[in-house]
Amino acid sequence: MADGPLSDLLVLDLTRALAGPHAAMMLGDLGARVIKVEPPAGDDTRGWGPPFVGPEDDRESTYFLSANRNKESLLLDLKDPADADVLARLVERADVLMENYRTGVLDRLGFPVSRLHSLNPRLVVLSITGFGHDGPEGNRAGYDQIAQGEGGLMSITGTTQPTKVGVPIADLIAGMNGAYGVLAALHERATTGRGRVVRTSLLAGMVGVHAFQGTKWTVAGEVPGLSGDHHPSIAPYGMFATGSAPIQIACGSEALWRALCSALSWDAAEAGFATNALRVEHRDELIARLEALFATADAEHWLALLADAGVPSGKVRSMDDVYSWDQVLSQGLKLTVDHPTLGAVDLPGSPLRFDDNAYSGGRAEHLAPPRLDEHGDAIRGWLASDG
Repeated sequence: MADGPLSDLLVLDLTRALAGPHAAMMLGDLGARVIKVEPPAGDDTRGWGPPFVGPEDDRESTYFLSANRNKESLLLDLKDPADADVLARLVERADVLMENYRTGVLDRLGFPVSRLHSLNPRLVVLSITGFGHDGPEGNRAGYDQIAQGEGGLMSITGTTQPTKVGVPIADLIAGMNGAYGVLAALHERATTGRGRVVRTSLLAGMVGVHAFQGTKWTVAGEVPGLSGDHHPSIAPYGMFATGSAPIQIACGSEALWRALCSALSWDAAEAGFATNALRVEHRDELIARLEALFATADAEHWLALLADAGVPSGKVRSMDDVYSWDQVLSQGLKLTVDHPTLGAVDLPGSPLRFDDNAYSGGRAEHLAPPRLDEHGDAIRGWLASDG
């Protein structure tokens, strides 16, 4: 296995879809050996598409490819006693086991937490659910868009009606929360010598990122509404039309407001706009005035002027533009892996770098997302040779 800060860890990934696989991939990116335990039909996302790529008789889902790099695939039918025994032998050797079954399913498959810790007292178990493992609605199935709605995120996203985020953000945040919870439990294990269960949910992830929108209600007693393309508490801060493409501006301080006004030859102390509170109160008028001015030239003109003035600003890039942008490439945010049927495949990279190196994540070499049971024989052989 490639090196990395977690290269001494063995992770069993029993999860499917996105939240759990993303959590496991984060640890894999950091060098952990991740064995993805899949049911006979494979992870659900192997069938999620289009788009699919590869030979017509052997297609791969790009959705699956997005969340499963740096893993080995082992097919196990946990209702089969022989396969269940393989999992038990892996548990004895593992540091982490991740699962996102509905509450009680892993117990019925013969692997309750009590047995997992009997097999391996040092095992850290991550359990991700939709709405929490207990409580009056703890047994509900968890799907991202439902969690975005139930967790309040959609009520503050959009312009004229509630809108979901363009990626499965509830899944992704639950995965991130799970990964950092696992690392905390591993750190604790170094002192106690024992593992523990880490629990999180899609609902917890949504509530956990409410930030100032949450305290707007819990502290100020105001229910936030749709925020659209502009910040509800800062102005000007948002997206503005120009003579060509939209641009974004972020005046997060009075100093930046003054810099913007200087660049546009405006009076920063003009009545109705002299403070942020006044600008928020008169936001619609301010947006209209800025867009009337911005309509007189193209986006590149305004971005250059704002950059010279030191006002934070930027484009609204399409995905193809993002992955060809030299800044993205310089940060290792696109990586290439060698897939057994697809050849060289470009994937979004890890958001972490260490010691200012050029690698995406903590490892020098990344593994392509695995084919179903691609590593089954090798893993069974390893278990046999390891006793």
